[in-house]
Amino acid sequence: MSGASDKARFYLEQSVPELQELERKQIFSKDEISAIARKRADFEHKLNARGARPADFAQYAEYEMNLEALRRKRVRRSGAQVNPYSGQRRIFFVLDRATRKFHGDVGLWMQYAEYARREKANRKFVQIVTAMLRLHPTNADLWVYAATYALDVQGDMTGARTYMQRGLRFCKRCKDLWIQYGKLEMIYLGKIEGRRQVLGIDHATNALEADGLAVQTATERDTEANTNGSEQIIPSTKPLHSSPALSGAIPLAIFDAAMQEFPKDELLAARFFDLFAEFPRLSCTRTLLQHAVTAQLALAPQASSALACSFRLPLIGIDHQWADFPAALRLSFERLRNGLDVTLDQSALALVAIDWLLPLLKVDGLDDSVRTALGLMLRKVVGTLQHSAKQGGGIMDENLATAMKKIASAGFPEEANLLRLTNDPNTASTLVPSSTS
Repeated sequence: MSGASDKARFYLEQSVPELQELERKQIFSKDEISAIARKRADFEHKLNARGARPADFAQYAEYEMNLEALRRKRVRRSGAQVNPYSGQRRIFFVLDRATRKFHGDVGLWMQYAEYARREKANRKFVQIVTAMLRLHPTNADLWVYAATYALDVQGDMTGARTYMQRGLRFCKRCKDLWIQYGKLEMIYLGKIEGRRQVLGIDHATNALEADGLAVQTATERDTEANTNGSEQIIPSTKPLHSSPALSGAIPLAIFDAAMQEFPKDELLAARFFDLFAEFPRLSCTRTLLQHAVTAQLALAPQASSALACSFRLPLIGIDHQWADFPAALRLSFERLRNGLDVTLDQSALALVAIDWLLPLLKVDGLDDSVRTALGLMLRKVVGTLQHSAKQGGGIMDENLATAMKKIASAGFPEEANLLRLTNDPNTASTLVPSSTS
């Protein structure tokens, strides 16, 4: 059996009882069984010969997956009783051989893991991922993949954290892994807060506090002796925000650890800011955002990325219909004006401001005075871009052209206005939002 043909024959003979059963129960016809056997023989000879490639194993596994899908459809239609796991077992066998022969090919490992995931073979998936990470510990994407599966499919946050922390031991200098770890924690906090809202836990806690009932915590005293000397259990109504793990302490610790690893990287802090801003409704989001902005301004107070995060912060999580929206907008405008005066890169900050202003102008039901204020601020930002372009020695630079395309697509419409904007220094004062913005 040392020859390639002997190995191929050995593997083919193992599938004969299965094919005979499928033919006997009329799942496949005799001609189809012959075609399946010929196709498998071609693959097996190719895989066991010298010069086999990872693509050959991938194609073989794909063929078996398609065949298994067809078999399941026909079994469901005919109602025949057959072994439901024979096809799955064969596919696992092919992929196991592939990863043993080409253990350095991440694509084969991912095909193996994804198939186990689709089949909901959780125990097999864990075995595959464990072997994959043992062979590729410096691939940060694999650690993120394993942690995401642990949280989303198994609901195991402890396991997900373990994957991320082990990954950071091997990939400490991978910024994306730090970001993904923070994102994983924010997703978990979102699930916890959403669950509490559905169950009405926070509402019940607030009602008890409003009635003046004493709130006892485990750190104070969870049991009291009653008059008979026995212990009476006092249920804790401790609010969500008082728990460090559920009030943003872990994402905050991840941010601080990342900044210690990259002490002068304000762009990484800006990426964390954008990550936290993706979860505006969490109770801890504003604290995390303020912490990220403070860290950026301490590192580079004149950097456009830090100043951009600073002026965006007040409006994050604030709806335009809320009473505190005008005050938050006023604070954002103040920070934006100061930022344009002190930044080392006015063009970059102005482009971020335009991206921030245009969606606000397109909000339905916006108050007219607020819309006017946004239009005036947009004029100032465009004027800053013009001034920056002229200082650079040209009438229009790439940043100004990019800004005008964005403005035109958002409803500052005619090309004539855009041409006047680039050639006439007074045009910035006449730029106003269209009524449909």
